[in-house]
Amino acid sequence: MRPYRYDRTAPVHGDWRSRVEPEELLLSARARRPEALIRAVISLALIGLVLLFAEDARRTAGGLDIDVAQQAAHAPKVLIDLAGAFAATAVLLLPVAFAGRLLLQREPRRAADGVLAAVPAYGLALLVGLAHPVLDRPAPVLAYLVTAGAAARPRWLAAMILLLGLDGLTAVLNGTADALALLLSLLVGLAAANATVYALGSPNARLTTELLFSALRQTGFQPAGAFRTPGVAPHGQHRFLIGQQGDRPDLDVMLLDRETSAAGFFPRIWRRARLRTAPQRRSLLSPRQALQQEALLSYAAQAAGARTRRLLVTSDLGPDAAFAVFERLTGTTLDQLDSQEISDDLLADAWRQLDLLNTRRIAHRGLTPGSLLVDQRGEVHLVNLEDGDIAAGDLALRGDLAQLLSTTATQVGAERAVAAAVRVLGAERVGSAVPLLQPLAILPGTGAATGLLADLRDEILRTRPEAPVEPVRLERLRTRTLITVFGGALAGYYLLLQFSSKQDNPLTALAAAHSGWFAFAGLSAVGGLVAATMSFVGFVPERLDLVRAGLAQVAGGFANLITPSGVGGMAIGTRFLQRAGIEPRKAIASVGASQVVGLVLHLLLIMVFGYLASVHYGSSLSTSPALITGLLVAAVLALVATGVPPLRHWVGQRLQPLLAGVVPRLLDLLQHPVKLAVGVVGQLLVSLTSAGCLYFCCLAFGLHPSFAAVTVANLIGGALGSAVPTPGGVGGVEVLLSGALAQTIGVSPAEALPPVLLFRALTFWLPVLPGWLALVWLQRRKAL
Repeated sequence: MRPYRYDRTAPVHGDWRSRVEPEELLLSARARRPEALIRAVISLALIGLVLLFAEDARRTAGGLDIDVAQQAAHAPKVLIDLAGAFAATAVLLLPVAFAGRLLLQREPRRAADGVLAAVPAYGLALLVGLAHPVLDRPAPVLAYLVTAGAAARPRWLAAMILLLGLDGLTAVLNGTADALALLLSLLVGLAAANATVYALGSPNARLTTELLFSALRQTGFQPAGAFRTPGVAPHGQHRFLIGQQGDRPDLDVMLLDRETSAAGFFPRIWRRARLRTAPQRRSLLSPRQALQQEALLSYAAQAAGARTRRLLVTSDLGPDAAFAVFERLTGTTLDQLDSQEISDDLLADAWRQLDLLNTRRIAHRGLTPGSLLVDQRGEVHLVNLEDGDIAAGDLALRGDLAQLLSTTATQVGAERAVAAAVRVLGAERVGSAVPLLQPLAILPGTGAATGLLADLRDEILRTRPEAPVEPVRLERLRTRTLITVFGGALAGYYLLLQFSSKQDNPLTALAAAHSGWFAFAGLSAVGGLVAATMSFVGFVPERLDLVRAGLAQVAGGFANLITPSGVGGMAIGTRFLQRAGIEPRKAIASVGASQVVGLVLHLLLIMVFGYLASVHYGSSLSTSPALITGLLVAAVLALVATGVPPLRHWVGQRLQPLLAGVVPRLLDLLQHPVKLAVGVVGQLLVSLTSAGCLYFCCLAFGLHPSFAAVTVANLIGGALGSAVPTPGGVGGVEVLLSGALAQTIGVSPAEALPPVLLFRALTFWLPVLPGWLALVWLQRRKAL
């Protein structure tokens, strides 16, 4: 073996790290690959879906089972029994044979990995079997073979598919299992195998120093010694300093394997789904693709004239690894310098380098202090371009400006950071970064969690007062959206269960409904809009156009379609009052006053009609488990919201603008008793007409409840359903209102669902089109 001749002792950044010996592995022996975890999650999700819809799936697969049984009846039973016995024996011997092969090839670790996957696969099969029968053999056998690596070898893969398929087919033909049992068994095996592969890691490329040196010599270099570069490289990359023979310059070598090229996959996917400014490149990259990304950005930056690490060579090291060779670049990162060492000229040089990139539409996207390297001559180099983009959009380029402002301000303060940026880019261009100076757009650890962003905004506005200050909406996916999707999925599943029963199908019930009561329900829905207009006008002392005020309520119904908990209607009302010439503070106070009075009346109506309903139904209503549970949950939530200081502060922040002027506004209304009476009566009628609409819907479907019981269900179920953070309470209102109605009038949820669906169609879905037309009309008349 060729000895090392590289004996330099000059430090890298002041410290040599451990020298790499010739036979030392440069990469970890095993790598965790995100695709294995993704496959495991998908398999578990499919298991859940099969069990969730097991009854429907059993009916669907039942036809297949019958067809198979009919065909099997024509085949000799002896032949089927022999095939079954052969398959059962062969399936059990197959993993034993593959384990023997692994031991002969001196790979006992992979054989042990298979055992570690087979045990939980068998346990998971037993657990799933509690909900639906599962074949006991295929799951652990499949888990063992996939984890041990048989699926990567064509002959063993073919044998595995053939024998497992034969075993499952004979089980179905013998009647000992159905198609769903076979499907669940295979999904269990795949889930256990992929989860084990991810947990233990897959065998990685066995790359030693000598193999790397051999590859470097083939590209024209003369390596003599290898040292691990100190510090943590971006995305977990492995970086090494390679010293060459003689006076040849040192090299900075970056190694990539499948684990490091996919490092940060899940945070990157979440960032892409959530933020509009996230990089759009693929996240699961092979080592070759990751090198191509690195090379593309490096060459683009060099062509732009920006100073960065100069890429010399890229090359593969087999199917699972690759390397890139850069010129060695020595210096100190920005965070390693004291603020006194960072001169204004150095800051200006950093901005000039970024300007060169942005002029060629290259976004860096990672301008942290560690990405600004200052060499011995005091020149700034922009490194760590791994997350960059070419042909970047304006939003990404402005994000770079905001990020570099935050990064430099953490070192030298907002005043010097802004002054250096204005000196190079000009006040107008720096001002364009103000809307992106928000925590979402700034990388962690560079000022996003401090008051530094506010200082930067103030300093820029002092330089350019006309700069835009409204923050850019960066979120593509909000937490509220996830809750909406989840709530909608639950509601959809609930409705699907109701529709799946032919006996209680709401559509079947609709065909037999009494159409005469539909008209009364529709009149009650229209009466609710009149009542809402009365309430809206009544809490505004100033004179309003009644027609336009009514249209504003109709438009608010459309706005509620895309906002949760009636927020859209409140926003439309507030905007209408402002356009009518009422001060914003008073407009918000009027809307807040109507909401506060409405809440008080809502609680009073619950108590009054709850008493009346209890008198009618005796003790059954007052002891209803669902109502008691709902009230207890609401009480617990209220206590938590008021008892936990962070939650109390959060709720107070959101209610304070709405309630701040309520008391003064109510005092103003006392001077207009007629208007106040109209507002209070309107609020009462809003609840009563809504209850009346639901009552008539019940009558239309042949139910004959008391009006008090329906009112209680509407007041409680509707309020709880509207609290579900989905647009218009979609899903939550249908589920909770039908459940409350079933409890209060003593019917099944399937019987209570059709009236609720008709009620929602009349009060929520049918007004959507008129609401949109009213919104457009009011906007054209400058009333909104």
